[in-house]
Parts: sequence; C-alpha cells; structure tokens
Amino acid sequence: MSIYDFSFKAQDGSEVSMEQYKGKVLLIVNTATGCGFTPQYDELQDLYEEFADKGLEILDFPCDQFGHQAPGSDEEIHSFCTGRFGITFPQFSKIEVNGDNAIPLYKWLVDNSKFEGFGKSPMGLAMVAVAKSQDKDYKNNSAIKWNFTKFLISRDGQILGRFEPTFSMKKLHGAVASAL
Repeated sequence: MSIYDFSFKAQDGSEVSMEQYKGKVLLIVNTATGCGFTPQYDELQDLYEEFADKGLEILDFPCDQFGHQAPGSDEEIHSFCTGRFGITFPQFSKIEVNGDNAIPLYKWLVDNSKFEGFGKSPMGLAMVAVAKSQDKDYKNNSAIKWNFTKFLISRDGQILGRFEPTFSMKKLHGAVASAL
C-alpha cells in the first residue's frame, strides 16, 4: 500500500485523494487550536510561504484526541487558524489519529514510522511526563503522542521523518529544505 492510496474528508465533507499530492513534498500534521504547541502554526505558515512554490504542501488535520484541545466545529477551527495565524495551507476535517477511529492515512503513518523521543529540552521532558501518564509503554509503540506531530513525505510518497511536537522547528526547516 502507498500513501497515495488513501483519501480523507475536506472540511466541506467531500472526499480528498492523496493522489492529488503526488510529486509534492508533504508535511502532514495533526493540530489543535488550544494546545501549548498551537503557536507552531506561525512557523508552519512561514515554511509554507517559503517553500510552497518549490513543491511543499502542508496538510493540516485538526485532532481533539489529546486533552480536548481542538473543540469546536471544522468551521470554527478553520476560522480561528486563518484569523489568528493567517494559515493558507490546506486544513481538513477533524480526525482521530490513534485507536479504532483513526483514519486509514494515520494508521498507515503510525504503522510505518517509529516514535524516537521528545528530546532533552524542558518541553521535551514535560512531554515525557504527559506521555507516561497516558501510556506507561509509550516509548515502545508508534502511536501519536500529542498534537503537532509531523510527518515529512518525499515526492515519491516515502516517509522521510517523523517529528514530535518538541522537535526544533529550525531543524524541521532544514529537513524540509533538503527534501525539496
């Protein structure tokens, strides 16, 4: 199975095929509007503005599975993100990324990637405590741990990297630039 075999819902309920993103470098992100990482929208928008014309597409999937930090309808979430952060990259219908109700795209991303830790920053250490409180075995499974986990996908549909929300956005910028 390839990443291009999946589809998901747009905010208007229509079906979107990953096939339309073939040949693009993708950054797939599960997001939330009320999260400590929500300011990353600014940096994601900066990435998009810098690299969209070189073939980057950011796919934003709001998710309310972590701390109920993405309440509201798809329309309310979109209005918040465009009004507060000026996002112009595609934002889709709210999804689940883990469990029985996870969309197939995310099941594939999780099954084909590995959790590699939160790093040693103060925020990374705080996330270890959060992850441990939810899953004692969090280090040994690839489930999404929190909002703003990012997957970098090559132009030919391969996962180039999985970046936890605590990963340096500067380093992510470098990874995106290299992929392009």
